[in-house]
Amino acid sequence: MTFLKINNLSVDYQMRKETVYAAKNVNIEVNKGEILGLVGESGSGKSTVGNAIINLIDEPGKVSSGSVILGDLNIHENSESNVKYRGNKIGLIFQDPQTSLNPILTVGEQLIETIQTHLKLSKEEAKNKSINLLKEVGIKDAVTRFDNYPHQFSGGMRQRVVISLALCCEPELLIADEPTTALDVSIQSQILELIKKLTKERNLAVILITHDMGVIAETADRVAVMKNGNLVEIGETKKILTQPQENYTKSLVSSVPPTNKKISRFVIVEKENSDKKENNIKILNRWTKKGIIDQDLVQIKNLSKSFDDNFFTESSKNSVIAVNDVSFDIKEGESFGLVGESGSGKSTIAKMIVNLFKPTSGDIFFDNFCITKIKQRSGLMKFRKQIQMIFQDPYSSLNGRLKVKDIIAEPITLHNPSISNIDLNSYIYDLLESVELTQKSADRYPHEFSGGQRQRISIARALATQPRLLVCDEPTSALDVSIQAQILNLLKDLQEQLNLTILFISHDLPVVRQMCDRIGVLKDGKLCEVSNTEDLFLKPGHEYTRELLRLMPKIESIYN
Repeated sequence: MTFLKINNLSVDYQMRKETVYAAKNVNIEVNKGEILGLVGESGSGKSTVGNAIINLIDEPGKVSSGSVILGDLNIHENSESNVKYRGNKIGLIFQDPQTSLNPILTVGEQLIETIQTHLKLSKEEAKNKSINLLKEVGIKDAVTRFDNYPHQFSGGMRQRVVISLALCCEPELLIADEPTTALDVSIQSQILELIKKLTKERNLAVILITHDMGVIAETADRVAVMKNGNLVEIGETKKILTQPQENYTKSLVSSVPPTNKKISRFVIVEKENSDKKENNIKILNRWTKKGIIDQDLVQIKNLSKSFDDNFFTESSKNSVIAVNDVSFDIKEGESFGLVGESGSGKSTIAKMIVNLFKPTSGDIFFDNFCITKIKQRSGLMKFRKQIQMIFQDPYSSLNGRLKVKDIIAEPITLHNPSISNIDLNSYIYDLLESVELTQKSADRYPHEFSGGQRQRISIARALATQPRLLVCDEPTSALDVSIQAQILNLLKDLQEQLNLTILFISHDLPVVRQMCDRIGVLKDGKLCEVSNTEDLFLKPGHEYTRELLRLMPKIESIYN
């Protein structure tokens, strides 16, 4: 039964110098009891369509033509009186549950407020309904957790709370905008299974907006592909993914890293009017490539880290053990992957290696020197120059008040204060060219770039001190599949030409398989196993590793 009809929908943004067409004559239908996947690169119009359905297009944007029919309701007619349909008829699940929830209200207060806004229930009735919803989405001890604040839940549990909020007023349409991007593979699997279960039990119409084609393959009944505001093609998921008709869809599917084999390079989505030239990484003339030496660059020995649960007490009884007696090594020139669920200790280890956290016990050796014993600032500066980090979110890790040239210059002048302006500018331009950005980029600010370009700037800044070790903490999780492929190819090229050693942290197992020589698996702060990448994927030794691989979304599943 067709519940949602989008007819010739166009959304325009009137800017000072031009009109941006975010959606152009889009036609989509969604049936009750089905999940429609909406995919495409960043800027393709996916979220614009989702926002138009709930009449939340921000100014200067506007729906310039077309209609959105929800059952017997025309969303854009007399929109003021239709506002309540956002809760009654339409439920929303956003990408980041942390920002979707009010931090100063308990989850129970937020559920009651939403229910009473849309349904004529007493506070006690709303409370009972809220507790039942929390149980329905799989939150244990719902009566107690009802009075907890959002920060007292894990990322996966917060997303379950957001789902309960989306369902609390009995909607008939559910819009999920990147609901699992920030979640690890096991939590992602739970959330997707929950959405599929609720779709069937409640006979919901669901639009799943995502850039993860593996998620689409295992979750969606049909898929719609968008590019530059246009609907490229739409059809059953299996047919679109196995027999795509449009070149853009073919290249988008081919950009997804396979889960069943290792490839040498990621496939790039072809751009219109592209000169299709191969990546040409310029080796910095100040950087002398070292010969490949089969020796350990990093040695982690019996590393542990605890955090006090109570800031005001020195008692170890209240401490949380984030890393528990972990030991492994990273050879010079290799890529070593760390995988595991949220809270497993991956990022804590990374922050101890770059000296942002001090270990509670254990040692970290870099080039056979124990850096955890260094106490003088001058000694630390020497090693900080050789160890650099690339963070998950390039926008928050770059200073928005500085131009790109100043962002990159900062670490250079810190470690080489006597460098001349001519040499400094020349070096900055070399770095930008090495990450495939133009020299003109130097005089722009971070907000003037796309997400993928900002991550290139972050990589250029990390390379500025000519490090031997790059710590990459989820460097592509916020990027769509085509931009992810570009960044990962760039890292591969830089590693090969500069003999970089990389610690690669990610919850995206297909990406880790393509990027890493060896992998360490963490669970609850403990190291389960360390293995060569192909051995780990083909013959996992630990039960937990086998479970992670089983839960991994597989685009190949659509071929079965």
